[in-house]
Amino acid sequence: MVIEEKAKLEEQLKEVTDKYKRALADAENVRQRSQKLVEEAKLYGIQSFCKDLLEVADILEKATESVPKEEIKDENPHLKSLYEGLVMTEVQIQKVFKKHGLLRLNPVGAKFDPYEHEALFHAPMEGKEPGTIALVSKIGYKLHGRTLRPALVGVVKDA
Repeated sequence: MVIEEKAKLEEQLKEVTDKYKRALADAENVRQRSQKLVEEAKLYGIQSFCKDLLEVADILEKATESVPKEEIKDENPHLKSLYEGLVMTEVQIQKVFKKHGLLRLNPVGAKFDPYEHEALFHAPMEGKEPGTIALVSKIGYKLHGRTLRPALVGVVKDA
């Protein structure tokens, strides 16, 4: 009778110990998952804000590209100052982007990657390898390695 009770108690102890170990493991898994979610929120919490700023960066780039280079001279000081201010602003916004993990994707000549690029068209081109990017219509961006906006590209295809 004592032996049976002892065996029964040992079995209960074994069950309780097993449940305790499982509960500890579950708690640790929840803690690790929560920590990962917090870290991702810190990294990618600015994603929406960054996307909105990309449009500003695009407009700055188009503004600097639209100024005729032959007009930027000392005889035209207002245009020259405006152009230099736009360029400095563009450089500064790219520095801020880089500081926060937002990097440009300008993939001319690279292999097409559907995770980073969006093909607008495919065209045959002599001297270019099929599957490579021949033209970038709109620069793409990555936030901490995650594609935020794919680059809009033209891809070389077989003739």
